[in-house]
Amino acid sequence: MEQPKNAKNPPAHGHPRKEQSGRPRIGLFGGSFNPIHIGHTRLGQAIARQGLADEVWFLVSPQNPLKLNSSDLLDDEARLRLARLAVTGKPHLRVSDFEMTLPRPSYMVRTLEALRREEPDKEFLLIIGADNWLCFPQWKESEEIRRHHRILIYPRPGYPIDETTLPPGVRMVSTPLLDISSTEIRRAIRNGHYRGRGLSPDVWKEIKLKGYYR
Repeated sequence: MEQPKNAKNPPAHGHPRKEQSGRPRIGLFGGSFNPIHIGHTRLGQAIARQGLADEVWFLVSPQNPLKLNSSDLLDDEARLRLARLAVTGKPHLRVSDFEMTLPRPSYMVRTLEALRREEPDKEFLLIIGADNWLCFPQWKESEEIRRHHRILIYPRPGYPIDETTLPPGVRMVSTPLLDISSTEIRRAIRNGHYRGRGLSPDVWKEIKLKGYYR
């Protein structure tokens, strides 16, 4: 069964643990997910399993402001469909099309503002990679994000982070290294060299069926 299309729908599984404030903690993992791969879902599962968030929402972005010239970006509905296939049957993981309803290009600070207005009963934590943390000052109104949200940083190969330099509200998390690249997967598919590493079987089946990334 597919995940709910919009993040405002009630969760289809379990009852989230709550912090003392009574608000469920939602880890937001944003990106183009072009395509979503098992590194993404394993990361989300690890964060939920460690109790760092009650749910992890994959925010599928219609356009990354730092990648405005991407020429092989699948359309919104195709990437949402692949993401829903990837999280089906995985407790605590959900897919959201929330950013699809916002003005483009999408900026995380605006997404978070809108989520706080529409979901005041939830606490939203931002999940980003070490590579994104190192360029976080370049994000639009990055300090505004930090004022309102805790940030979880997951490790990325080649992007070491000195944890002693992290400001309050920002922490490294112990999760599997994401050594799988959507870019490399697309390239392998295009060149006819993809052999199944990195994608869930359902996602790969859909990509083959629709002829994506050829």
